[in-house]
Amino acid sequence: MIEKNKLGMLLFIASEAVFFILLILAYIYFRGSVTGPTAASSLDIGRTAIFTVFLLSSSPTVWLAERSLKQGEQRRLWVWLLVTVVFGAVFLLGQASEYAHLFAENITMSRNLFGTTFFTLTGFHGFHVLIGLVALAILLGFAVSGEFQESHSAAVETVALYWHFVDVVWIVIFSVVYLWTFL
Repeated sequence: MIEKNKLGMLLFIASEAVFFILLILAYIYFRGSVTGPTAASSLDIGRTAIFTVFLLSSSPTVWLAERSLKQGEQRRLWVWLLVTVVFGAVFLLGQASEYAHLFAENITMSRNLFGTTFFTLTGFHGFHVLIGLVALAILLGFAVSGEFQESHSAAVETVALYWHFVDVVWIVIFSVVYLWTFL
């Protein structure tokens, strides 16, 4: 039988997945009707690929945190949680730098459909990363204080499940917004 917290997270993820699917479909639908700046003329796939590596690298680190807790290794738990938080923060800083670059080129949500769909899709994802970072930071605080026991693994597993979801969503967004644009 699935634990209540995992079931709740899975249901939440399912609802969020539907929302992300709709945002991605809107981006795809409107990309052909864009006038003015487009993704190809505005986005820097190289820079985005770098901060994507950090986000994707955070999935194995959160898994290592889960594993460390199950093995009763408190120090490794908080080290891996810290690495996960740092990697996620680097991703968000990368996204912020991309936004700053686009704003400097006068590309905003109100400029055209590219701006509207791009900022909505990536901003919604960035907000989910921020929520995940807050949850991970709370877990990190408990881990550093030595409060975590194996019996608390459900909390770590639930947050890790959410974090993996955020990573998978970014793989799809990166593929659609960046790779598809530049291939």
